[in-house]
Amino acid sequence: MGLRIERIEELLLIAAVVGMLTRRLRLPYTVGLTLAGIGVALAHISLHVELTRELIFTALLPPLIFEAALQMHWRELRADAGVIAVLATVGIVLAAALVALGLRYIADWPWAAAIPLGVLISATDPVSVIATFKEAGVKGRLRLLVESESLLNDGTTAALYTVALVATTGAAVGGGDVALSFLVTVVGALVCGALVGAAVMLLAGRTDDHLVEITLSTIAAYGSFLLAQHFGFSGVLATLTTGLLMGNVTALGSFSERGRESVASFWEYAGFVANSLIFLLIGMRLVAQHVTEVIAVAALTIALAFLGRAVAVYGCCGLFARTKQRVSLAHQHLLVWGGLRGALALALALGLPDNMPERDAAISVTFAVVAFSILVQSLTMTPLLRRLGELGPRRGAAKRQNVV
Repeated sequence: MGLRIERIEELLLIAAVVGMLTRRLRLPYTVGLTLAGIGVALAHISLHVELTRELIFTALLPPLIFEAALQMHWRELRADAGVIAVLATVGIVLAAALVALGLRYIADWPWAAAIPLGVLISATDPVSVIATFKEAGVKGRLRLLVESESLLNDGTTAALYTVALVATTGAAVGGGDVALSFLVTVVGALVCGALVGAAVMLLAGRTDDHLVEITLSTIAAYGSFLLAQHFGFSGVLATLTTGLLMGNVTALGSFSERGRESVASFWEYAGFVANSLIFLLIGMRLVAQHVTEVIAVAALTIALAFLGRAVAVYGCCGLFARTKQRVSLAHQHLLVWGGLRGALALALALGLPDNMPERDAAISVTFAVVAFSILVQSLTMTPLLRRLGELGPRRGAAKRQNVV
């Protein structure tokens, strides 16, 4: 059944209540939403909504990517372009290889199952990362590194994922095929995003009606994503490109001053709605996955994913140790623990072919890894940020210090 309007209202009501409660309890909003979704499922309250690959890709992912891209600045992005690019490419390959090897030789999974799961579980998820770091109040270079890497590594993941699925059919796939697939995925997405972004800005320059400008930005966010996906390119990278253009380029007529403010406010709300729906639905779906049946493999995969992330971050950042793009050790620790998995991994897992070996187990394992990211990594992120000096002391602590 589709996501009908009454279902949206019910989900948003739950999200609003959860938002108020988590603020009072000082819990991460994403954690509260996931727990609420689990509670709804355990209470056998049927909302007739199912988390599917199509729902994630066509409805919920574009607004989150677009809203994040609008807030990014060229100058900051260029300053760390090298380390971000290496983390989003070489880093993903290293992490995916380690997970796949572990599943093959420790869990004794066939390569046809180990490689696709290794690829889809290694990419950090823009939805979870952006939600967690925004809620924690992280700003500056750390947030840029984490968010931009999570957005850009989709191109690498999409290329490797496609090649991995082709390899499961027994077809020979060489390094040249992987490189070509990656190049086509990235370049095609950049072209789609640039074309849509330029066209929308040209149209926006012909009006000063902020409502029309919001409408055009909506067309840009979803249009770039769907156009790229239609041609087999990276929808995330296309929407990222469009958002970056519209957030940084003032030529081509572009948006009016009032229009920019209205667009920013609209997409902040759209991102909130998409986040709310995603994490509620993840919690509801978790109950039906029977994760306990694959708990051993799930625990192994969580350990492998964390180890792979550590190898990728410390290894790739080590290449820039003597350059201007050097990443501090504290930031590297946070990049490792902040490598969250979420909706993107679930969408790819739910899209695995029916004839793939261990398909059902792979989906359940993916949900287990995502649950660990949300309920453990997200929950401990703010204390870790504070411990490493990226956040100030709690307000209560500050007040006590002042009294003394």
